[in-house]
Amino acid sequence: MELIYDSPQAFLDAPAKRVAVFGMSGLGKTVLSNKLRDGGDWFHYSVDYRIGTAYMGEHIADNLKAQAMKVPLLAELLRSDSIYIGSNITFDNLAPLSTYLGKPGDPSKGGLPFAEYQRRQALHRRAEVNALLDTVPFIHRAAALYGYGHFICDTGGSICEVVSPDDPKDEVLQTLASNTLMIWIESPEGHDAELIRRFKLNPKPIYYPPALLETLWQDYLAHHGVTDAQVDPDDFAVHAFSQVIHNRAPLYRAMAQNWGVGVTAAAVEAVRDGRDAEEMIAQALARKSM
Repeated sequence: MELIYDSPQAFLDAPAKRVAVFGMSGLGKTVLSNKLRDGGDWFHYSVDYRIGTAYMGEHIADNLKAQAMKVPLLAELLRSDSIYIGSNITFDNLAPLSTYLGKPGDPSKGGLPFAEYQRRQALHRRAEVNALLDTVPFIHRAAALYGYGHFICDTGGSICEVVSPDDPKDEVLQTLASNTLMIWIESPEGHDAELIRRFKLNPKPIYYPPALLETLWQDYLAHHGVTDAQVDPDDFAVHAFSQVIHNRAPLYRAMAQNWGVGVTAAAVEAVRDGRDAEEMIAQALARKSM
């Protein structure tokens, strides 16, 4: 796949720079996007925010209402349309989406039945694909409505699970690579423990392919000698995330090799402003052409 910028200078000279960042959650995609947005001339499109508002918003609200209906006072007010219940999801706070997706396991610890968790995962997959494809309309909206020339698509960490990096006809990757420069933020060696620590502190929405999820679940049940309803939801969530880190690395690498460029997490962390970011991206393009 030919990149939309054929040289570092072509990117630096472009009057309308368009990029999409991808990689594991916790490596700086949103932080980088915020730094560019704070400069005033970049539009920040968050895929997870789009998922949580346009595609999963009603599911999130209905889940909140279902919990409220368990409280007699709130149930009465809801039935009479006397109160409004909704999520306050933001680019930096995706808790409403993460809470809706939930964790499977012991209901007394807030766990979902595994079948219900699978159902919500399927909803998430469809929503993620749609939100990724919405990147192009938002590029046009950013320019036409708000006058933004530069555009950054902040993808979810699960993008690698809903695309086929080695398929030149993959619809999502074709769409993104034809309209943006795709940039992988690579996790440094030995960084898994830090990613897991960040996940524990601030769980991000995460999608698991059905076959992988089933394997993780059955392995966990067998290893701990428990039934579905005895699984500790938090412990399983960390276990699953720890395993998926290793599965995703080669997928991200293939995406960068076939569809874009790569930068290190350390380089992203060193970015102070838009000028730094543009220079970092130009250097990535230079390495790609070597």
